[in-house]
Amino acid sequence: MRKIISLAAVGTLALGLAACSSDSGDDKKSDTLKVGASAVPHAEILDYINKNLASKEGLKLDVKVFDDYSLQNPALDDGSITANFFQHQPYLDKYNQEKGKDLVGVTRVHLEPLGVYSHKVKALADIKDGATVAIPNDGTNAGRALKLLADNGVIKLKDGVGVLAKESDVTDNPKHLKFKAQDAELLPRTLDDVDAAVINGNYALQAKLTVKDALVAEKAEGNPYANILVVKKGHENDENVLKLKKLLNSPEVKKFIEDKYQGSVIPAF
Repeated sequence: MRKIISLAAVGTLALGLAACSSDSGDDKKSDTLKVGASAVPHAEILDYINKNLASKEGLKLDVKVFDDYSLQNPALDDGSITANFFQHQPYLDKYNQEKGKDLVGVTRVHLEPLGVYSHKVKALADIKDGATVAIPNDGTNAGRALKLLADNGVIKLKDGVGVLAKESDVTDNPKHLKFKAQDAELLPRTLDDVDAAVINGNYALQAKLTVKDALVAEKAEGNPYANILVVKKGHENDENVLKLKKLLNSPEVKKFIEDKYQGSVIPAF
């Protein structure tokens, strides 16, 4: 009986030590922030912070790269990640409205100018009658693409539609362009098959295209499409989130963006 009691006591002690060890491990992980990001430039910016700045703030980033950006907000909502960094405010607003969610932006970081690219012409004026132009197939970026074409005189849109424009809002299409909606990440691959494509800046960069290769590109002034850090509502002031916010808006990150991307990504702070 004494042996049984002794063994039970040892077992209890071992469980207690294991629990202490587990708690200690959790404490060590408390400074880790799990962030979802698109590969370029978002994950690159976060990796720069992780390697050069985060330790001074007592922060460690666990960066999860998503090839399909449409999966990032659901991952944030279900708790797979704690924050994400890939989207602009109009995209977030549309997601929240359509899904009934409460994800919130924490800070503006950078702008990736949307551009019109082509392997077949050197200028917008050279696009032929009946040409096919590929555009993103998600609502906010499709409208953004149409507005870019309208701002450069290629088409005309209904008054007031702005970045919410749809193909049905095109009121004048003098070159009878045909629009081909594609997943944004696939647009660079369409350049050999279409006459031109309006490509998100991050996917252009992944395809080794810079803003200098674009026939035309968005202007930075007054642009609402700055990419933002996003969290669930109520977590905007979490300690680790505030640490990352500070670092994303730091002079070091601004210089990193300017030096590395040479105008294809523009600081928005």
